[in-house]
Amino acid sequence: MLALTYTVFPLLAVLAGAVVAVLRPPGPKLSSAIQHLAAGVVFAAAAAEILPQVVHGGSPAATLIGGAAGVVAMLSLKSLEGRFEGPLGMLGAVGTDILIDGLVLGLAFIAGAKAGILLTVALTLEVLFLGVTVTEELGATVRSKARIVATTAGLGLLLPVGVLLATPVAGFPPAVIAGFLSFGLIALLYLVTEELLVEAHAKPDSPLISAMFFVGFLGLLLLEEVMG
Repeated sequence: MLALTYTVFPLLAVLAGAVVAVLRPPGPKLSSAIQHLAAGVVFAAAAAEILPQVVHGGSPAATLIGGAAGVVAMLSLKSLEGRFEGPLGMLGAVGTDILIDGLVLGLAFIAGAKAGILLTVALTLEVLFLGVTVTEELGATVRSKARIVATTAGLGLLLPVGVLLATPVAGFPPAVIAGFLSFGLIALLYLVTEELLVEAHAKPDSPLISAMFFVGFLGLLLLEEVMG
């Protein structure tokens, strides 16, 4: 399966982020720049690849139902994240995020190979940052660096699990697929607006750092045009 094969790249990114964070954690400015860049890339992938598939799906009802389900799921996730504190709560929240990312990635490949590849680029940057974040959080309570890296890498394995969960959708009618893509679109927009940018703005900011959002956005658009 093509989608499952491409999960290798974000999985390597999670591992790389964990190893780098264990050896030399990035400063707040660099973290903010990476978050802005990832947000721009994810937003571009959602706007350029997923949104057109939803609009051309020709089923307003499926779009509404799938989008509403996405809103409920994302807000429920946010509510659960606020109730749990400490390492276990953080691991649960990140694990759920990665599982949903895998689901959306699988849906993107159902929409088309180009959509899937571009979203793979976007999610690779996102999970790279997640690898760094999880490692830094675990570093406050876990002394073993090997255990920290192994735990973070283990969370990354939820990505292919999410892809596998999306696989049966390919056999559904086009209207139903459009509904699932609408769900995925909402999940990506939530990721950009409520996670990446919110966390990025909590760190030191500057015009150059903020510009990284547009660098990521334009970069993915150019990549899409080059791919034809």
